[in-house]
Amino acid sequence: MKYKAVIFDLDGTLVNSIKDIADAMNIVLKKREYPTYNYETYKTFVGSGVKSLVIKALPDAKPKTEEVEECLIDMMQVYSEVCTNKTKPYEGILELLEALKTKNIKVSVLSNKEDTLTKKISAFLLPDYLSPVLGLKVEVDKKPNPKVALEICEEIQVKPEETIFVGDTDVDILVAKNANMLPVGVSWGFRDKKGLIEGGATHILEHPLDLLKIIELD
Repeated sequence: MKYKAVIFDLDGTLVNSIKDIADAMNIVLKKREYPTYNYETYKTFVGSGVKSLVIKALPDAKPKTEEVEECLIDMMQVYSEVCTNKTKPYEGILELLEALKTKNIKVSVLSNKEDTLTKKISAFLLPDYLSPVLGLKVEVDKKPNPKVALEICEEIQVKPEETIFVGDTDVDILVAKNANMLPVGVSWGFRDKKGLIEGGATHILEHPLDLLKIIELD
């Protein structure tokens, strides 16, 4: 199989954003005099969108809908202000993207982060030839729902089976499988390799440039 496209997850895959995410949520929690969490704990909260993060961070196991919505609004406002303070591409990511460009591999981003923030971070930190760059617009469409991933294939005119999906969580692996794409995990993200392998990842990248070996082999 000759792969013609790669769809990347954003957080934990292309960029290390956990500090900005955690700092923003902790500001929201402190405002309400709730307990806060360290960066490592926040790694277990992310992957399913900001609303899911808020629910996990609130102290009540089943927080009231009204409070979730209020905290979500606060979180979005704070995070939009700090989302590029400490967030950086992982080592080797920019080199990988340049290499993919040279090989004429189409490169896109699909994140469960809100769409505006996904675009903002990608535009600020990553090359402008990523296209399309899509975040979450409608809750029902969030990964592992394959709908948007398949829409990306239609837009860039590449078959799903010619596409590699790269991510750092079991959600990314599952959306790849649901969309009939090659599921590839990364070792440097917010989850451990064991969970990615158990989730069905075909390959685990130890370094971003390892992706080139998969493309060359296949």
